[in-house]
Amino acid sequence: MLFTQNRDEMRRFYLQAWQKQCKKLPLEPLEAQVADIIELHPEYHTLLQQGEEQLNKEWTPEMGESNPFLHMGMHLAIREQLSTDRPPGIRAATQKLLRLTGDGHATEHQMMECLGEALWNGQRDNQTPDEQRYLSCVEQLSRR
Repeated sequence: MLFTQNRDEMRRFYLQAWQKQCKKLPLEPLEAQVADIIELHPEYHTLLQQGEEQLNKEWTPEMGESNPFLHMGMHLAIREQLSTDRPPGIRAATQKLLRLTGDGHATEHQMMECLGEALWNGQRDNQTPDEQRYLSCVEQLSRR
């Protein structure tokens, strides 16, 4: 259900996964991944417990806020990339970075900078994100 273009449906999926996690109900595999990501972000717990009223909220940089659903979605995207090794080489580049950071969550946060840039450039240029440029950015992180 998460693979939709409807923002409210995607956000509702996060809310429902978190509600099931809090109630200790069985989770589908994708719900379990989402709940794991939410667990790592206690700053979002109150927001998600507020429920449906959060579906229409806008988070803008001008307001000094980052979108928690976008943030968690990027974690999910990175985990999917690692499971499929797409772009080819991302798994190896991530392992190198992980050896430097020693923390999977911190590694994903560093990778998000690269992913965000790739997504922004693709959107700006009206093209699909450049996977090689993204991979190069992640590889550069492990060379710092």
